[in-house]
Amino acid sequence: MRTRKQPKIVIIGGGTGLPVLLRGLKQYPVDITAIVTVADDGGSSGRLRDELDIPPPGDIRNVLAALSDVEPLIEELFQHRFQNGNGLSGHSLGNLILAAMTSITGDFVNAIREMSKVLNVRGKVLPAANRSVVLHAEMEDGTIVSGESKIPYSGKKIKKVFLTPEHIEPLPETIEEIRSADLIVVGPGSLYTSILPNLLVPKIGEEVCKAKAKKIYICNVMTQAGETLNYTASDHVKALYNHMNCAFLDTILVNDENIPDEIQKRYAKELAEPVKYDIENLKQLGLSIIHDSIISYEDNVIRHDTNKVAALLVSLLPC
Repeated sequence: MRTRKQPKIVIIGGGTGLPVLLRGLKQYPVDITAIVTVADDGGSSGRLRDELDIPPPGDIRNVLAALSDVEPLIEELFQHRFQNGNGLSGHSLGNLILAAMTSITGDFVNAIREMSKVLNVRGKVLPAANRSVVLHAEMEDGTIVSGESKIPYSGKKIKKVFLTPEHIEPLPETIEEIRSADLIVVGPGSLYTSILPNLLVPKIGEEVCKAKAKKIYICNVMTQAGETLNYTASDHVKALYNHMNCAFLDTILVNDENIPDEIQKRYAKELAEPVKYDIENLKQLGLSIIHDSIISYEDNVIRHDTNKVAALLVSLLPC
């Protein structure tokens, strides 16, 4: 008897939001592919990128850890960040291991594949490109800010973001995964610095637009100063559509739970506020809207509830 193929979910993102979601999703019998940004240029990742001329490993490391099925101590070791030591301070061990594996295998993608075996990763982890890319933002006043880590601190409103170099090739495997997906998930993550750097890689965005799979956007719960100040849920969607030149989403998932005042006050210090889900505007964009209580709190930091969001995504898969 032939075994039934698992439904395939492709998730596109980066930053802190993507690993949170993957931890819940890996508990289900689904085939997961995570497409992860390589535009990071800050911290340990930025240093390794500059010194060793490799794609930044940080976002990849976090996704590998989230999808890993190893003893908690092994994951903790992989995620360990050195607090001191000349040249070591600020680096995470996982970033150094990925850098070493890239040197050994001669290729960043091969390094990820080998580390996926070591960590018993449930799913595929693919960088948006097999090389570093530089993210630039054109601001509303016409100035250009270069570097993913610098964009949120420019103090100006973003008009659009774009990548260099001009010719960036995605992995053929990434294109295959998008074409064969049953569900494509965009987000959660920083709109301009985690999500769009993936979709702006030539061919990835085009394939997402053309893909037959249902496409869902997991909207951020809070706005981000320097990126999405005062953005509503529909503003997030419009920014995606404007960059992609196509209306590619079917569904949006938004939070409808009230956030406690004391947590809102803490976020207000960072000029962040809850994203308003403007239902009428979202309907005018032709989107199906799923609104639910989808957040959890960890040390007074708002996160998407990994188990609840994962269950909602699985419920959207074709029967």
